[in-house]
Amino acid sequence: MRHKGSHRREDLDAVLAAGFLCHLGVVVDGTPMVVPTVYGTDGDRIYLHGSVASRSLVQAPDAAVCVTVTHVDALVLARSVFEHGVNYRCAMIYGVPRLVTDPEEKLRGLRALTEQSAPGQWDYARQPSRKELAATALVALDLSEASVKTSDGPPDDGDSPDAELGLWAGILPVVTTIGAPLADPVLPAGIAPPAHVAERAGQTLG
Repeated sequence: MRHKGSHRREDLDAVLAAGFLCHLGVVVDGTPMVVPTVYGTDGDRIYLHGSVASRSLVQAPDAAVCVTVTHVDALVLARSVFEHGVNYRCAMIYGVPRLVTDPEEKLRGLRALTEQSAPGQWDYARQPSRKELAATALVALDLSEASVKTSDGPPDDGDSPDAELGLWAGILPVVTTIGAPLADPVLPAGIAPPAHVAERAGQTLG
């Protein structure tokens, strides 16, 4: 359905800014793999990271990949099962990722990853040691080849013969909300969550 697609950069940026979890699709040894992972954006690129032993990341710099970010906004319940659907926003990014080896860019990319999911956490927590950086693989993928697809609105059968059935139809909104912080069980008493963490309780993602 081409009318649901977009190649506008502002639409891509909006979908990426609204989340932090993506799925990396890559072929490893002739077998397709789809791996969930966090991401971070910085300018015209998206960063993904993992262990240096990760087959998907080790393979990724040598092969084309597809990175997908999806937000589910509602279940669409129609009068007929055929017209049921989902309201969503989805971005797909294609290309051959680049293994990041420059130390400054690696830190910048890891900061982008951290801040994407937990704004303020990079400056609050201890930053990676040399040993930890050596054990971490980071790849960058250019955003130049990407597409966005969205679906929104009520069921499509409101003006069909099924409208005479007298059945309820509409949407069930899907909302993801951040809960209150739960302390590590071994955390000493008196250490409260920092403001950038506590303030996120009750926020809606997406």
